[in-house]
Amino acid sequence: MIIEKRSAGILLHITSLLPFGIGDLGPEAYAFADQLQEAGQRYWQILPLNPTEEGYGNSPYSSHSAFAGNPLLISPELLVKEGLLHDRDLEHDEQFDDARVDFAKVSKYKLNLLQQAYNNFSDELPDKLWKDFADFQKEHKLWLQDFAHFVAFKKNYEHKSWVEWPEKIKQRDKQAINELAEELSEEVEFEMFLQFIFYRQWEKLKQYCNSKGITFFGDMPFYVSHDSADVWSHPQLFKLDEEGKSTAVSGVPPDFFSETGQLWGTPVYDWEALAKQKYGWWIDRIDHNLLLFGVLRLDHFRAFSAYWEVPASDETAVNGEWKQSPGHEILSLVQEKYPKMPIIAEDLGEIDQPVRDLIKEFDLPGMLVLLFAFVGDEKAFESSFMPHNHTRKSIVYTGTHDNSTVLAWYKDADKKDLELLSKYSLHKITEDNVHKVMVWMAYMSVAQLAVVPVQDVLGLGKDATMNKPSGNWEWRLQPGQFTKEHVQELKEMTELFGR
Repeated sequence: MIIEKRSAGILLHITSLLPFGIGDLGPEAYAFADQLQEAGQRYWQILPLNPTEEGYGNSPYSSHSAFAGNPLLISPELLVKEGLLHDRDLEHDEQFDDARVDFAKVSKYKLNLLQQAYNNFSDELPDKLWKDFADFQKEHKLWLQDFAHFVAFKKNYEHKSWVEWPEKIKQRDKQAINELAEELSEEVEFEMFLQFIFYRQWEKLKQYCNSKGITFFGDMPFYVSHDSADVWSHPQLFKLDEEGKSTAVSGVPPDFFSETGQLWGTPVYDWEALAKQKYGWWIDRIDHNLLLFGVLRLDHFRAFSAYWEVPASDETAVNGEWKQSPGHEILSLVQEKYPKMPIIAEDLGEIDQPVRDLIKEFDLPGMLVLLFAFVGDEKAFESSFMPHNHTRKSIVYTGTHDNSTVLAWYKDADKKDLELLSKYSLHKITEDNVHKVMVWMAYMSVAQLAVVPVQDVLGLGKDATMNKPSGNWEWRLQPGQFTKEHVQELKEMTELFGR
């Protein structure tokens, strides 16, 4: 197991930092890393870093690239330090909300700044930066050119889906692509430049965190969006028809929460085609993520065993069926390259024995969520989420980005659930202490790593939920909200519980 010592970490996505309307890879991220070190934390867990789109609700789990970084996370302040912008370029009249990310406003503001930085890069900068840019293109040739073409072409075609592009471009005729790329050469280079700057800033932040004893804990979605550089450039790896449209899509079956299941709509993989190339695209993707992060969570891990496939023409997930996937083969290849397996299995939801067997075979830590433990019925004490049933090879959470905060849970919880928590913890549970009790239980767990969303450290309510039906992914940490007192409390707990 990759988590070799009892440790603690904080879950906070980069977008939730300050300033400039959205968190970025600049000074605020470095300052937060300093706080983590002071608090005795060894891990900083974040969400995927891929580009987001308003059309997909700005979700980091729905991106037009499985490899690219999100340009909105580029720090303007670091661009000034590099000489790519001037101080005067950062002066603006925009009124950004410190509490919420306004993605439309931020995108307009940031892209104007980034265009200015690119113009300066083209006109003013020394040969050294140009050489670094050329080296970056070579290092990331696996995906970078296809991505830059995709984004530049999409803008050229008024943001239409790639299946609506001219036939030769849609079908990736080499000559047609080269001619269009030449016509749009400046736009293509601009997209490459943004990726160069993103990865340059990310690598420096990662090195800084590592020097502080902090490891980034990242996340990788299982599926990719249909309207993406990946599907356009590798259509043979997905179940598509001759026009490039999906013939089958992803989802999950009906359950207690939904009579019709969930229809996610992303294309499913053509595993036979992937097997013929020895799952090269998947291994490249995992390699890429392990360059970014010290530990990688595989989202929707149960799909490495079997996944729910739905006919693309269906409007619900009811008529889907379980299909086997080659998780064993893919994970075996990963293990050959990474014997310590720096992988975490997201094993929440309906998990069957084959999934458990796969986790056990590769000795992967799973996830334990305390919010799922306290259900006041006669079988509550049998739950794997109950602290007395925790196992060492696990990551324990109060909740994840997909859950409500502890305080929000408390306010909506049944009386019997709160009574169970009170009896179990030997505390009279109140609005003021419920988050502290949950964090305390996470830290005292035998699980090797305890991760707490910063919202639960602060005891925030429903408005601070990161992923919710409306206002997804917008929450931000307020200036001065994560105080020295919070840092000290965490430090004392890490010492008390040997983390």
